[in-house]
Amino acid sequence: MALSKIDAEIEQVDQEKYLREATNYYRALEKPLKYGPVIETLQDLITALHREFETNYVNMEMVNHLMLSYKSNPKEWRKYAKFDRYTYTRNLVDEGNGKFNLLILCWGEGHSSSVHDHADSHCFMKMLKGDLREKRYEYPNRQKSTGNGDQQQQHEHGSEIDDRELVEIGETPIAVNDVAYINDNLGLHRVENPSHSETSVSLHLYCPPFDTCSVFQSNCKRTPAKVTFWSKYGVRTKLNDQ
Repeated sequence: MALSKIDAEIEQVDQEKYLREATNYYRALEKPLKYGPVIETLQDLITALHREFETNYVNMEMVNHLMLSYKSNPKEWRKYAKFDRYTYTRNLVDEGNGKFNLLILCWGEGHSSSVHDHADSHCFMKMLKGDLREKRYEYPNRQKSTGNGDQQQQHEHGSEIDDRELVEIGETPIAVNDVAYINDNLGLHRVENPSHSETSVSLHLYCPPFDTCSVFQSNCKRTPAKVTFWSKYGVRTKLNDQ
């Protein structure tokens, strides 16, 4: 088959469907690509990400490379880093023309997330300051995607998955400029700042973007949760605009 025909067929693939299907096999890079572009600034990263998401076929290895290639510079991201005394915050940096969300999450001393999934999307998490610790769990009764909406139905129906305990499958420290990756086929996770004296800041890329996910209790009970932003583009959001 001619390459031009293959390219034309790829272009016809719905991007969101392609990204969700890619969670079945994508496992992430540990190091930047040898011949990938060099990302020198946060704006370079944003521009390069927009370029990658212009077509329906998104090169996930390139997206991963871009996140790895960027080196944290507090002068660039400080304006987005908004802390709350009582909980970690989610601060929108760029909405990616509706194709991805780029966020900065700020973690006070000892702050942590609940155990949660990612609504069948990809999640890249890069450390900008301090350290975080990721605890990963099996996704109870996880069904593989068949491309016909089975996963979506699983998210929408029933809060009780089963009556057993969540099974922890790993714990990983994440240091400055490291990139962690997860999707629902790899499991659930809980992220925490283990320090009681230092804050942490992380950069997150979600694709496709989502506005609800599921949080899990230790007995595997699942509850839907709305995803909100503490600030957008460096400006505090109003409660009714979150």
